[in-house]
Amino acid sequence: MKCLLIASESAEVLFYWTDPEFELNIQEQYGASQEEGEKPPAFEDSINTLFAPIIISCSTMVDRLGDSYTSFTTENNHTYVLHQFEECLYIAVNGDREEDEEDLKRKIYVMKKMIEVLFGMVTLSSTLIRKELRPQDTEQRTNLWKYLQSLLETYSRLREQDQSFLVEAVERLIHPTLCEQCIEFLERRLVQQINSSVERAGEEVLHAFILVHTKLLAFYSSRNASTLTSSDLLALIVMVQNMYPSNIDLEDTAPEDVENTSAPDIFYTPEPSPTNRDSGTDRDSVNSGRHEESRHEESCHVGSGTPVFEFLDPDIQMAEDSLRTLEAPPPDPSNPSRVFLEVTLKEGCYPMMPHSMYCLPLWPGITLVLLTKIPNSNLAMSVYVFLEAFAKLEKRLSEGLEGSAARGQTSIQDLRNKLDKFIRALGTSDIQTSQLQSVWTEFKSRAFTRGGPGFSRDLVPWCRTMKSQLCGVYRQCFITENTVGGGSPQRLSPSLQDRALTMVQEKLMDWKDFLLVKSKRNITMVSYLEEFPGLIHFIYVDRTAGQMIAPSLNITDRATSELGKGPLAHFIKGKVWGLVNTSRIYLQKGYSTVTLRDGDYFFCYFLWFENETGYKLEVKDLPILPNDSAPIGMLAWDYYRKLLRYYSKSHQGEVVKCYELLTVHLGVIPTDWSPELFTGPIEEESWLSSRSYRNMELTSTSGTR
Repeated sequence: MKCLLIASESAEVLFYWTDPEFELNIQEQYGASQEEGEKPPAFEDSINTLFAPIIISCSTMVDRLGDSYTSFTTENNHTYVLHQFEECLYIAVNGDREEDEEDLKRKIYVMKKMIEVLFGMVTLSSTLIRKELRPQDTEQRTNLWKYLQSLLETYSRLREQDQSFLVEAVERLIHPTLCEQCIEFLERRLVQQINSSVERAGEEVLHAFILVHTKLLAFYSSRNASTLTSSDLLALIVMVQNMYPSNIDLEDTAPEDVENTSAPDIFYTPEPSPTNRDSGTDRDSVNSGRHEESRHEESCHVGSGTPVFEFLDPDIQMAEDSLRTLEAPPPDPSNPSRVFLEVTLKEGCYPMMPHSMYCLPLWPGITLVLLTKIPNSNLAMSVYVFLEAFAKLEKRLSEGLEGSAARGQTSIQDLRNKLDKFIRALGTSDIQTSQLQSVWTEFKSRAFTRGGPGFSRDLVPWCRTMKSQLCGVYRQCFITENTVGGGSPQRLSPSLQDRALTMVQEKLMDWKDFLLVKSKRNITMVSYLEEFPGLIHFIYVDRTAGQMIAPSLNITDRATSELGKGPLAHFIKGKVWGLVNTSRIYLQKGYSTVTLRDGDYFFCYFLWFENETGYKLEVKDLPILPNDSAPIGMLAWDYYRKLLRYYSKSHQGEVVKCYELLTVHLGVIPTDWSPELFTGPIEEESWLSSRSYRNMELTSTSGTR
């Protein structure tokens, strides 16, 4: 029983997602009241009727009290969590007790993050984002909602299955030699060839990375590219997984499981006779690898080119063929997705800058992703500068600081000159600027004319209107399709994409099977058990880099791991997931060290800071967050970046780094236990090769709350 809803202040549904149980419950609730022969109401109308009283009461409390409730529980034990972002109200519901208030709050913030990545600065205008989330065209609205629903489902699945999304940090494949070779290949061959090609249509590849399921094999950024934040990278991984989902159950199926399934009899045709070009070695390798390749194909099917014959009932076969025709066509990789990501330059930080994202599937489970800078992206930076200036002016005027705004005439005059030039430059393009020009003219007449009201509270609504008009220009340039010259949007040519795909496939052809297995067995506990008896599991996170490392934790019934398979693996997984949730509760209260005992199990959580040389810095009281604060993490809200800024205030001129360690032990924790003992095994992988844990005693409780 789960649901997530986005609504406007007028109780209009802007987006909804429900699981089958919640949908069935609503249909039974509102369908039963219909008279016989009368059509049941549309599901959207039913869900609107259900939530309308909550939305109206929330809006009323905000208007009259300036505050509203954030959560409540009904008599039937349904938990509701609400959060207002500008004029959009997010409501998350759970009725099966699988999610608590913190989980629902996290889901709300993640949904907001995904909408920002998809719509950029349009989200800053309540009027425009309402139109984007609820298009007038019914088919367009249905397709958009289905896409947002699938993104939410993909995130929920990843957070339930993947440790990297549990702790919200990127996990890299641990193979230093191959990673280094791939990064060098991306830099010297792939990106260089694309950016020097005349077929790139003015786009420039800024970032290129290879994903094996959700794990990062190689990542390269060009010299003039901004750092891609962990928050944005995690959001992009969700989008890639939504486009090309990993079938974990299928890939973990062992050969004996395939043989023991009760599938219909299947007959394979023999291999065709080899041609004169085929060598004996090639024949042997094909025959020996045939069984292994069948594990990576669809269930009970063989590789492409090999006919499959099955005894099936004709009616069943016809029904299956009909279902296939109803399925949505697979996404076209040549069509890029427009995404809006944070860019940090010398001039400052610019959130939600437009990029094009190309997802090129190399093989099932392995994807090449290209992020490109589009030709007119500098226009987005100008829009953000103007939006920020009007937001600051609106805040000063709303707070009654008219004199402060008037004294800032130099900066206001500079804004006036730049915006005049900006509007004149837009006039030479196909962008409609008549409304922006009209509002700006009225603003100037009120603010700068001697007989006008000047900088007073009367300008506040005009500041808001200016921000809305600027967001409208941004929408024309980067959201609306086919706006440039009335033609198709600029993008890398399909032939250039095909060449890039072929180049990477040739590079990784001999490694693809290894990478798929490695993604499921990234690192194991074997190298740790001898030195740490009783250590069951750990998760180590470099919060400065936004990366994590942890032993693989496979829980499928068919996959055997060091923790066994089936119930035991599920039991340990539940303990790990519970430890992460508990540690966040204590971290929110200001604790940096937590030690818990659950029967024979000991759980430990540590957070600490170091300088660039690896020297442990003194423990400092962490800020205590209010209960209604955003959830701790890096995807929904980058808590750790703010925490680093908070701690760095007392270490001016020094690079401060933040780390976390979570461990699960069986038995007594050694008194001399410290993370420096992890240095050997962890330093095998390149991205942590500079780590050092000298003088680090995590068992000490000094400085913790």
